[in-house]
Amino acid sequence: MARTMVVLVGDDREQCEKIKTMSQGMGCTVHVFTPNEWAKNLNDPSSRSRMMGEVPALSVGLNPITEGAKILQFPQPSLNNEEDKKVRTINELESIAIENAIHEFGGNLTEAAKALGIGRATLYRKVKQYNIDPSSARKKRAA
Repeated sequence: MARTMVVLVGDDREQCEKIKTMSQGMGCTVHVFTPNEWAKNLNDPSSRSRMMGEVPALSVGLNPITEGAKILQFPQPSLNNEEDKKVRTINELESIAIENAIHEFGGNLTEAAKALGIGRATLYRKVKQYNIDPSSARKKRAA
């Protein structure tokens, strides 16, 4: 059976109490914090565990990720010429990001999909939609 939990961060004590009463009436566990308490204790693991009790951790871990996932930057226009100064559509930017990821991973669509944070089938569909040729990246990798 799932438990419903509400974590409320706010300065207005009156509003917080109203929300807490309403949430508890609906069977929720409620934790109320001021913004200062939240900010002060969020990054300290021992304070976070005292503050939240049985609430699951909001972070993945205490140590930063130093290897594994490769983060690709979303394409930014270089403001060198007039064409780059125009506003691009989301589809244009998405197409550029997909092309960059495919070239970054030498045509490996599975790795490119992981780096973009999308599923492999979604990437295949978008490659077809934007008429992107991953074989050119594979040829560059082989050379």
